[in-house]
Amino acid sequence: MAVIGLGRFGSAVAESLVRQGIAVLAIDEDAERVQRFADEFTHTVQADATDGEAMRQLGLGQLDSAVVAIGSDIEASVLSVITLVEAGVKTIYAKAITRKHGKILQSIGATKVIYPEYVMGTRVAHMVSGGLSDYLEFEDGFAIARTYAPTETWDKDLATSAVRTHHRISVVGVKRPGQPFEYAVPETVIGQGDELVISGTTEDVERFSALKGTRHH
Repeated sequence: MAVIGLGRFGSAVAESLVRQGIAVLAIDEDAERVQRFADEFTHTVQADATDGEAMRQLGLGQLDSAVVAIGSDIEASVLSVITLVEAGVKTIYAKAITRKHGKILQSIGATKVIYPEYVMGTRVAHMVSGGLSDYLEFEDGFAIARTYAPTETWDKDLATSAVRTHHRISVVGVKRPGQPFEYAVPETVIGQGDELVISGTTEDVERFSALKGTRHH
């Protein structure tokens, strides 16, 4: 896996991949950044990702996937994606800072465009509103979130509270204070202070999270 651009976003992506045991080829044209991360990633190289010949020499065409983490320099972002496409990289994730930027990246071959500022802004908004302590929304209007159990679920198993029937959401798992996460089954009893991992449409997830219960402050 290649990560191009070692700013805050790119370095965070690379660090997470390494923690998962994935070999990372990190590329940045800034010598200071390359030196800073030299010992953290599998291979860290100073190179211009818009230079097709340089990328071919690094063997990018042999990689299945890459992340273009360049954001503010739109030209460099676009040219890097083109270089990866021409090198034969099959799966390309690319960061975009605007919708227009994202459309350009998709049109030239990016497999998946990521809008980190928008995604994080949405998650923070839900956290600040008090209902959700974490939130992930997918493009098809489906969401997974973590929220505190509402009063109506306390001291009942999930079959009895029937949140799936009443609220059209599924409880995927439960995290009790001081206890490890456990996957939810119909017999799982929910208590006050429990956190629930829930899934459903964005609207249903937001509606369920607004129900009265113990909140995270």
